[in-house]
Amino acid sequence: MPSRLARRMSIAIGAAEGTAYLHHQATPHIIHRDIKASNVLLDSEFEARVADFGFAKLIPDGATHVTTKVKGTLGYLAPEYAMFGKASESCDVYSFGILLLEIASGKKPLEKLSSAIKRTITEWALPLARAGKFKEIADPKLNGNFAEDELKRLILVGLVCAQNRPEKRLTMLEVVELLKGEATEKLLNLEKDELFRPEDISNYICEEKSAKKEVTEIEEADTVTETAVNAALVDIQENTAT
Repeated sequence: MPSRLARRMSIAIGAAEGTAYLHHQATPHIIHRDIKASNVLLDSEFEARVADFGFAKLIPDGATHVTTKVKGTLGYLAPEYAMFGKASESCDVYSFGILLLEIASGKKPLEKLSSAIKRTITEWALPLARAGKFKEIADPKLNGNFAEDELKRLILVGLVCAQNRPEKRLTMLEVVELLKGEATEKLLNLEKDELFRPEDISNYICEEKSAKKEVTEIEEADTVTETAVNAALVDIQENTAT
């Protein structure tokens, strides 16, 4: 029987393939603009499907981005989109990185530390990843039932996708390749990325806080509604043939 993390990885790969299709195969290319856990649905075979295209934008041929009113969910928005309304495929990659960190850790994108202070999932996970403490990022509900290399892969890809500089993020095609474990050398290079150097963390967190201050008129993430993906994060009971 697959481990709980293996089931989550399967969901992540399915969602990544769907998003990669929007970015690289659909004509014209499509930016989803609201990639998050509740917009990844599971079919009867527990295959992931990207849903809710209410905020989606078409990217004209030759364009790198479109400038538009900010829409989406707080905690998933790329800084350049939240601050300047510049929507691109890279913004979806950022959101997908946050989703991967959710899948690995079971945490919400934003954690309320006090009435006035919130901490992003990247602010929490990045120092732990830099120190090689990947097990401390793992969702306690996994009960240690996971392959460490699989957990590490989820976290590294998630953090590189969710970094503040769009030019440093992966493409969704690369995300699919890495999550499937088909790019060993590329994964090793991710571990050496400057993002994981100690001196870069303070800058990363400062940029993250600056971006949060600029976000206005954004739908708050729903912390109450149970979604199919959230249920899958607890456990998936396999259907038995009758």
